[in-house]
Amino acid sequence: MKRTSVREEDSGVLDCAPTVYRVLPTADAEILATALLDYGPLVGAGPRPPAAVVVPGFSGTIARRPVRSVAEGLRWHASVLLIETRGHGSSTGRCTFGDREVFDVDAAVGEARRLGYDRVVTVGWSMGGAAVVRHAALARSGTAVHGRLLRHTPDAVVAVSATSRWFVRDTAPMRRIHWMAETSTGRLVARLGFGVRIPAPPWSLVPAEQPAAPVDLIGQIAPAPTLIVHGELDGYFSLEHPRALAAAAGPSARLWLVPGFGHAEAGAIPGLVDRIGRYLPDLLDGHRDGSELDVDNSWETRVKHTGNRPGTA
Repeated sequence: MKRTSVREEDSGVLDCAPTVYRVLPTADAEILATALLDYGPLVGAGPRPPAAVVVPGFSGTIARRPVRSVAEGLRWHASVLLIETRGHGSSTGRCTFGDREVFDVDAAVGEARRLGYDRVVTVGWSMGGAAVVRHAALARSGTAVHGRLLRHTPDAVVAVSATSRWFVRDTAPMRRIHWMAETSTGRLVARLGFGVRIPAPPWSLVPAEQPAAPVDLIGQIAPAPTLIVHGELDGYFSLEHPRALAAAAGPSARLWLVPGFGHAEAGAIPGLVDRIGRYLPDLLDGHRDGSELDVDNSWETRVKHTGNRPGTA
């Protein structure tokens, strides 16, 4: 029986390492489900690739097809550590919408380092995008989160379809998510329909006790490079959000506004994940000038950098 390889060329040799499923503890005692998708090309591979920690959006699990498609696409460019954030799927805990998820990201970056990867980039989608921005900033600045320090700083950050601020209710999809978070019926729908467990109440109503928003922190990621990717057809977060993030991030960030791209994993257009993956070496080198993806990149959008000014989103 003829075996078909994943790529176009049929060599008759297995050219993808098997996926390894593990559990991963966090600093605040949650247990995360993870999947390690080792770098795809086993034959004729060059130097060891970087590791990409993939953090899905709300309701994203290892088993969901759009999430898995992202991980499979990136594994041709990096070894992928895909996590289910707290409150999702087989992971313990409850979803906090990007607040305590920074502990999940920290544990995954630390695991990638333990596995021997010298260069680690976090790739977050939607809610995961907010989590990786907050994690990188808080880890680099040494700011305690709920009484604990984050110990593992990534070398670069990719935030896809991320919000710049909390409590966005100006789109119908976000109003539905707030309904799921803020009502008992909604939390039941989230648990039974989407496999997401949400605490009651989902967040503090006291402003001083609410976590800092991504736009208020992203400027602290520098000098580590950041790539902000957003779809022009995003129905959850308007283009105001990526522009605000890019402006606050400073010159170490670049912004891609992608025509035809909707929201997060489910809205990805053909070629998007591959292009992000091919850009990872340039990103890790500080947005290397003169690269193939740096020339005539119609997605890249110039912004005026405002620095880290809280509340400007």
